[in-house]
Amino acid sequence: METFQQILDLDEDGTREFSRGMAWAYFSQVSSTFDDMDRAFEIKDLAQLSHLGHFLKGSSAALGVSKVQASCEKIQHYGQLRDEEESKDLTSEAALGKIEPLLETVKDEYAAAEKWMKNWYLENDPDGEN
Repeated sequence: METFQQILDLDEDGTREFSRGMAWAYFSQVSSTFDDMDRAFEIKDLAQLSHLGHFLKGSSAALGVSKVQASCEKIQHYGQLRDEEESKDLTSEAALGKIEPLLETVKDEYAAAEKWMKNWYLENDPDGEN
């Protein structure tokens, strides 16, 4: 919430135009990134999964979507054949095994965050576009 509040502080003239634009750009970006992650997983492209996890981690951090950020960081590390929680290297199969359920988890985390943000804008900026 702290990071999101900092984004809201950038809005001018009592409108939510700037922060709303950032949020909706993020929603669009996440959707296409999840599609790319699914394709990368299908072809077992761990380097691409790591890259996409890193990319989405940064976008999520910028808006304060911390659960998605943390899950994407794990995907990033697993894609690099590394389990940072256990401080050990992984085989490709083990990394893919850890990423598979995490892809569903991160999508659920994102869906909850998107719902919360859209509801926030609906309640706090009812004249804005949805």
